[in-house]
Amino acid sequence: MERTHSAGPALGAPAVRLEGMAKVTGTARYAFEHTPAGAAYAWPVAATVPCGRVTEVHVNEALSEPGAVAVLTHVNAPRLGECEDPILWVLQDDRVPHRGWCVALAVADTPEAACAMAAAVRVEYETWEPDTVLTADHPGLYACEEANGGAVGSRERGDFDASYGSAPMRVDATYTMGALHNHPMEPHAATAEWQGGALTVHDSSQGATTVQRMLAPLFGLEEERVTVISEHVGGGFGAKGTPRPQVVLAAMAARHTGRPVKLALPRAHMACVVGHRAPTIQRVRLGAGEDGVITALAHEVVTQTSKVKEFVEQAAVPARTMYTSPNSRTTHRVAALDVPTPSWMRAPGEASGMYALESAMDELAERAGLDPVELRVRNEPEVEPDSGKPFSSRRLVAALRDGARRFGWYERDPRPRSRREGRLLVGTGVASSTYPVLMMASRAEARTEPGDVFRVRVNATDIGTGARTVLAQVAADALDVPLDRVSIDIGSSSLPAAPLAGGSSGTASWGWAVDKACRALRARLDEFGGEVPAAGLTAVADTSAELEKEAASPYAKHSFGAQFAEVQVDVDSGETRVRRLLGVFAAGRILNSRTAHSQFIGGMTMGLGMALLEGSTLDPVFGDFAERDLASYHVPACADLPRMEAHWLDEDDGRLNPMGSKGIGEIGIVGTAAAIGNAVYHATGVRFRELPLHPDRILAGLGRSI
Repeated sequence: MERTHSAGPALGAPAVRLEGMAKVTGTARYAFEHTPAGAAYAWPVAATVPCGRVTEVHVNEALSEPGAVAVLTHVNAPRLGECEDPILWVLQDDRVPHRGWCVALAVADTPEAACAMAAAVRVEYETWEPDTVLTADHPGLYACEEANGGAVGSRERGDFDASYGSAPMRVDATYTMGALHNHPMEPHAATAEWQGGALTVHDSSQGATTVQRMLAPLFGLEEERVTVISEHVGGGFGAKGTPRPQVVLAAMAARHTGRPVKLALPRAHMACVVGHRAPTIQRVRLGAGEDGVITALAHEVVTQTSKVKEFVEQAAVPARTMYTSPNSRTTHRVAALDVPTPSWMRAPGEASGMYALESAMDELAERAGLDPVELRVRNEPEVEPDSGKPFSSRRLVAALRDGARRFGWYERDPRPRSRREGRLLVGTGVASSTYPVLMMASRAEARTEPGDVFRVRVNATDIGTGARTVLAQVAADALDVPLDRVSIDIGSSSLPAAPLAGGSSGTASWGWAVDKACRALRARLDEFGGEVPAAGLTAVADTSAELEKEAASPYAKHSFGAQFAEVQVDVDSGETRVRRLLGVFAAGRILNSRTAHSQFIGGMTMGLGMALLEGSTLDPVFGDFAERDLASYHVPACADLPRMEAHWLDEDDGRLNPMGSKGIGEIGIVGTAAAIGNAVYHATGVRFRELPLHPDRILAGLGRSI
């Protein structure tokens, strides 16, 4: 597909968020803030054993609490229909697949009473010996056929073993990282109400259409009998990308009690039931010639899933795209354990996999005596290595060069541990980043309204990215009108169906449909000489046909970037602080410079957390996580990063979509952790291969103790 796009006045401008005033004044309403008349409140009861079955649930004490309404268990809960996702099949049987699984639901007149009721429910179990610890040689490991996103589990090109064995320079390193949790500011919440056999829910979700399509068969309804509203969502980072138990539990409780029901998952429950980034053990082997050009590349991933459903972090997939690799082996092996189910977390696969690959590239640069930027430039492929397809656009080298110039990269002393300021060791590091261009079919509607206004309707979801604003800019550009003449409706399944906000695909997917609908409306207006008839005009669009053609595209489509970091390491305390982060990205046409900058630095901040702060400690006895609140699960604050810069390169790629845009929500996180880790090596002269880089690990590596 070849497309061109016009340089309209709206696109690219730093337009202010349309919903900004509503959010700062508190008039924007989130899922739990909708309170229908007579609403009750629900509180889940989580399993306290690692695995087994429920043998008895004692509810009398709970039902004697003031304000008690009901306790749902697997005995009396409404029966659910077919379900594509087994994590939603709650309170249907006595199984306990992992600690934290919902085994009962307390419903009361107030949230305080529901909490007291839940505490009073007493559950008896038959328990089994759990299998909770992932190891590189776990006896249950198997090679998965398909990883997340439909990626092939294992790929091999050429003869890796022979090429690696004969390579003059080799790197063989294993990188590990524990589980990470999304922890959006707004917890997962839902408000459910039944009226006349129809279900309406306000749900904190990244895709109301997806939730609607999942709820309908669960409750034996036609889709049009289910309305899901997700107008304002307080972050998700993947954890809200698919329906989660809270919306099913709220709907079940509302059906059981005959009252609207509100449910917000307590943050302490979220670690076990809304997904997380899976822990990984990644072995990377690089074989190269004396010139540093890679001749053999292997990226072998060991990870875990639950026994509820299979989810495999596709961490080896980026190695199929990034660098020259005529002989390649990329594999994923997984163990199904008695642990919570992992799921999407911002840049799944790329964030984990590129940490390992870019760390190994730094080790190869040192082995080859090459500057890390130069090594990456030398390994720039002419086509995508795994598919053989040409790139629709790839400006990684330009991003590396521009970033090095802006950062002052070549002014550094490349020798490890060469810069000291008192008790502080200072170092710099670099890493590349990539993320695929993903798009899904979408529908949209555009129509004229009184007052010379155009209304655009699409069931997109704004999870804090500024999607409303950018889509309005797309519409204004296509209609060739000022932005203030566009009104936009999003966030409800009553609107034209659209895919979820995930995989950095939202703007490209929804925007294509919005552009198509608005251009069709503009053509209809031209037919009427620019005059709107009394009955008004409406145009609808569906991009299913275009996306079918996209599946056969002869081009490989990716965003690329380069991240640079400067860190200081305190040799007495082991504390590592980032002084500077700089990113340069090549991500197609930037549609809103204000919101794009916010997305880039937000991703980089999350990458800092991944490198230095965030970590979920698995309790091997119970198979759940120790960090269950924002006091123990540390995320970066403003004071953790005094200086951050995000820049982008002009990239005119007419093979993408009518806007010429690529996704930008996730690429910012991808290379950041590796850049910081590489900077820590440069500062200390010690190579750390396990995240997060907490002070105890740093001190141990420096041969010191706390």
